[in-house]
Amino acid sequence: MSDVWFWSLASVTIVSIISLVGVFALSLKENVLKRILLFLVSFSTGALLGGAFIHLLPEIVSEYGFTIGISISLLSGLLVFFVLEKFIHWRHCHIPTSDEHPHPFAFMNLVGDAIHNLIDGLVIGAGYLLSIPAGMATTMAVILHEIPQEMGDFGVLVHGGFKKSKALLFNFITALTAVAGVVFSLLLNDYVGNIAYYLVPFAAGGFLYIAGSDLIPELKKVVHPSSALTQLFGIILGIGIMLLLVLIG
Repeated sequence: MSDVWFWSLASVTIVSIISLVGVFALSLKENVLKRILLFLVSFSTGALLGGAFIHLLPEIVSEYGFTIGISISLLSGLLVFFVLEKFIHWRHCHIPTSDEHPHPFAFMNLVGDAIHNLIDGLVIGAGYLLSIPAGMATTMAVILHEIPQEMGDFGVLVHGGFKKSKALLFNFITALTAVAGVVFSLLLNDYVGNIAYYLVPFAAGGFLYIAGSDLIPELKKVVHPSSALTQLFGIILGIGIMLLLVLIG
């Protein structure tokens, strides 16, 4: 169990540090940043799909069988992320943005990001409770998704009226909720037991929702043939990374 705590906390610390990648976006020209983000979104799409179908679902099914409980947990993951997305886009503000008046959509983004990172921590902990390779694969999928997300979140905060240093600080603070998520999932397992049975398929459902509802629609907005090939390569590469983790695990 000490190995599970060590790997879980180490992984979630890396995920939290990823929040600082947003500052990298400031040094890039807009057209270059857009191309990089499109590839990263493609890559993370493949990683999330691979994480769900190659790691999480096969391992939990091999452990417990494909039960109705696993199906319900999977669907719960889809629904919770649907509700979370609706919550993030709940309010809009018509007052001009300024340093004195950051837009509520920026605050809503922080709240949504904090909840999202909390869930990331829960699923990382659940992955390690299932097995060390499953935890590593889950962490990899989360990291690949977090990089383009954190770059986008940083841009939302700056556009919403936050100074760059303040945006970076708030982004990092919300990222730390992932640590709370890991600790909660591991402690809950001590008291409830077999928490991975519920959280692993829940995580798979979340991964599938993010890939299918958030990321793939973004990729579909760019229809140029060369971009489509780049996106396909990124998706296959993300799936391939997940498959490689199985082969070397």
